[in-house]
Amino acid sequence: MEAKSLIAHEGPRFAFEDVLLPDPGPDQIAVRTTYTGVSIGTEFSAITKKLDYGPYPLCTGYQAVGVVDYVGKNVTDFKINDRVYYRSNPDIKLASNGWKVSARSGTHTSAAVLDTKGNRAFIAPLPEGVNEEAASMFVMPAVGLNGVDMANPRMGDVVAVYGCGLVGLGVLAACSHRGCEVIAIDLEDDRLDIAKKLGADHLVNTTRQDALEEVHKIASEGADVVFESTGIPNCIDPAIQLCRTHGIFVLQGNYGRHPISYNFLAPHGKRLTMFYPCNDGLEPCRKAVLKNMTMGVLPWHHVITHRVASHDAPDLYTGILKGEAKNVIGAVIQWG
Repeated sequence: MEAKSLIAHEGPRFAFEDVLLPDPGPDQIAVRTTYTGVSIGTEFSAITKKLDYGPYPLCTGYQAVGVVDYVGKNVTDFKINDRVYYRSNPDIKLASNGWKVSARSGTHTSAAVLDTKGNRAFIAPLPEGVNEEAASMFVMPAVGLNGVDMANPRMGDVVAVYGCGLVGLGVLAACSHRGCEVIAIDLEDDRLDIAKKLGADHLVNTTRQDALEEVHKIASEGADVVFESTGIPNCIDPAIQLCRTHGIFVLQGNYGRHPISYNFLAPHGKRLTMFYPCNDGLEPCRKAVLKNMTMGVLPWHHVITHRVASHDAPDLYTGILKGEAKNVIGAVIQWG
């Protein structure tokens, strides 16, 4: 089955290339991709080998929406023209030479062949009326919701979100839904502007303000819960300082495959409870954030700052890698 993919080659360099997918079997469906969401942190960690997604060539996408074009004879849960969202498209080869593409998920592709049974299966119907661009970025708010569910901040708790990338924005939205008082902390005003739209009560720009001082103005003993959402190891210690004694600290970021360290005595002295969330909470969290998008409770469209056609995706990725694509927060690729 022929398709097009955004491929990362060694360098890294990016190309929009012809690829081959397997013909769908009796327990599979084929999907025509409409939108894929870009996860800058995780994808570029894989592209630059901070995370190990396998050897080049790579297809790094892991969140998409599309339309069902083919249904295998044993499939009963889907039909032609169903609109769906999915996280997987693992079997991709370059059409030019037959090389296997490392595709941990591989959704930045014009089509997908998906299992509907077994361990590799994840595909589900899109809620009717959801904004499909926003829906194609469902993973990051689900990651945030999963961390919030684990840490369980309560109504009225003061929550500090250290880093307002897409995961941090998902965290603060989920905390706002719980009735928490949310402090958004970041270096960039444009991220803080979006944080306000998603429910942040207080905005702290650390280029002009001291985060610890500002948090103590709001909660004299420190925040009840702190989410370190940057994924940058050097941010862990200053984020821990924001927590009150007997508070909760969440290492919400992905810090990569190399060892990290932090100052033991600070969380030890404060007797903190610490959480290490992983992944997006699977189907319950995914369904919850899509339901909230559909209802307007989660206005996730606010995070989209860049939209590109699929054939222009290599230029976007090159710009991000070189630091030339300014102010990218959420990016969506449109296919077809």
